[in-house]
Amino acid sequence: MALAVIESSIWLPNISLFVFIFVCCVFSIGLLPKASKSSRSAGPLDNVGSSSSSSAFLRFQRKFLLIYSLASVMEGLWAVFGEYELSFHGVSKEQMVTSLCVGYVAALTVGTGLGMVSDSISGHKKACLIFCTLHLFVGLWKKISPHPSLWMASICLSLATSIFSFSFEAMLVVENEKQGFRQDTLSDTFWLMTFFESVSLILSQVLANWLLGSNVGKGMISPSTAAIFLSVMSIICVGNGWKETPKATATKDYNVSYAHIFKDKRIWLLGFAHASLHFSIAIFWILWAPTVVADGREAHLGLVYPCLLGARMLGSTIFPWLLTGPSSLRTEDCLIYAYILLGISFSVIAYDYQEIAVLVSLFCLFHAVLGLIIPSLARLRTM
Repeated sequence: MALAVIESSIWLPNISLFVFIFVCCVFSIGLLPKASKSSRSAGPLDNVGSSSSSSAFLRFQRKFLLIYSLASVMEGLWAVFGEYELSFHGVSKEQMVTSLCVGYVAALTVGTGLGMVSDSISGHKKACLIFCTLHLFVGLWKKISPHPSLWMASICLSLATSIFSFSFEAMLVVENEKQGFRQDTLSDTFWLMTFFESVSLILSQVLANWLLGSNVGKGMISPSTAAIFLSVMSIICVGNGWKETPKATATKDYNVSYAHIFKDKRIWLLGFAHASLHFSIAIFWILWAPTVVADGREAHLGLVYPCLLGARMLGSTIFPWLLTGPSSLRTEDCLIYAYILLGISFSVIAYDYQEIAVLVSLFCLFHAVLGLIIPSLARLRTM
């Protein structure tokens, strides 16, 4: 009797792809348009563009980006281990789905109101401290108890993600205005936020794999130690970095604001654009891994993941070229073309195309456009 031998084929991304993305990011940042450089060198203040004002803005920007990068590493650390940690402890798929649903409900109900509370009562600095404290609480809980409550951990991390989505950006905008910097300086910080967030997510993957090591049983608690250390560092940086004096907002003022929001069609359109983007991102992260391996070949998804984030880094560096360079496109026009590209990339994937190289290329295109859209939407929010 003859035995059939099935050879497994392993697909690996070409090393030249990593080099290409890295070189493009370096050249895109180093060769920014002259107009963009002159606008930054003009200084952040409206009245006098002195060198001292420019250095003050750079100090403020670097300090904020450091804090934001620490927070991004914390977010990415739990995302890398997520389902793998749960399956290691014997959690079934049904329990995972249930815990995720509970976390999403908590983020939708409680997390939505936290933004309004931070605006009117507590302040954005305290919201950032709550974000760090939630990560510290989950890290300590997982360090002490080998089997913490799945629902409680999901609720805390979902609330932390909800706070992360608005608190740091809101704190940046408020501090930028309070210190007298021009509003157009926010555009540079927005694309740098997207860039450094992608870098931090890659670093969190490297850190998680290094902490896990060869002994999975002992290494599984190491990410909790890292999360505790990062959250303590973030609490120190946020606590010493800003001296915020929140100003309470009267209920009457909020009612006027809400009446203006519900009547403004542009705000509804911006909200719809956000919802569409987040929906497409959620669908992508659910389906990208099964789609890549749909033809039966094995693929090292851990090597594909940095390619996607690298593409998002590259897309974020394109933002200052299009919005503040010689082209000076309107943000709205740029978003129209970007959303069309997202639709085209998803349309090709929807036809069940199973060549892995083409799929990874389309996924990289999706994330590159995503890196352009995120700072563009942030700019519209501040406008």
